[in-house]
Amino acid sequence: MEKPFIFINSAISLDGKLSTRERKQVKISNKEDLERVDSLRAGADAVMVGSNTVAIDDPKLTVKSEALRNQRKAKGMPENPAKVMVGSIKNIRVDGDFLNYGNAEKIIFTTEKEDIKKIEELRKKAKVYVLGKQKTNVKEMIEILSGLGMKRIMVEGGGTLNYEMLEAGLVDEIYVAIGPMIFGGKDAPTLADGEGLLYEKKINLEPIGTETLGDVYVLKYKVLR
Repeated sequence: MEKPFIFINSAISLDGKLSTRERKQVKISNKEDLERVDSLRAGADAVMVGSNTVAIDDPKLTVKSEALRNQRKAKGMPENPAKVMVGSIKNIRVDGDFLNYGNAEKIIFTTEKEDIKKIEELRKKAKVYVLGKQKTNVKEMIEILSGLGMKRIMVEGGGTLNYEMLEAGLVDEIYVAIGPMIFGGKDAPTLADGEGLLYEKKINLEPIGTETLGDVYVLKYKVLR
């Protein structure tokens, strides 16, 4: 089975942070960059986020532009890409926007350590897959998504999910919007958190483009195998 094309898109501060040490949703990019992100979503079969992002931000993850939604429908695609969440379901709101806003398909990947009653409750609103004992098996997850017809997957972080996807060798490209600000803080989330890699196992990138959108710089990279 052919692996889907997978890309990470993130907005970070100049010092590489996704948020402040408070780990709340913050504004990093600008209107022009948000339009770029909307276009990326419109071109994806699925948008993937980690459980911390859903628990803290409760994102809608829909295509904002009516014109872009209509373009999807004209191609025979659903109005919005599928929403995919990876990780713990403990703090996921059953009545939240992620599960209830919009008409997108919802898919959740979690582990055996989660509460079975919560899993059954979530299954009323989403497809729920239990992969792994302590940590979600992301390679198996991608095989399942590929089997569901997902050919282009957009990963919108956070740092733990970004790292696990990169460490597993599943990411093809990375797009990073850098906002004109510095957050600092050793506990603030970064583009790639997780355990971290030794230098010998670092992930090498090839620059494939840059874009200036007002006061935001967008850097684009291909992930080298």
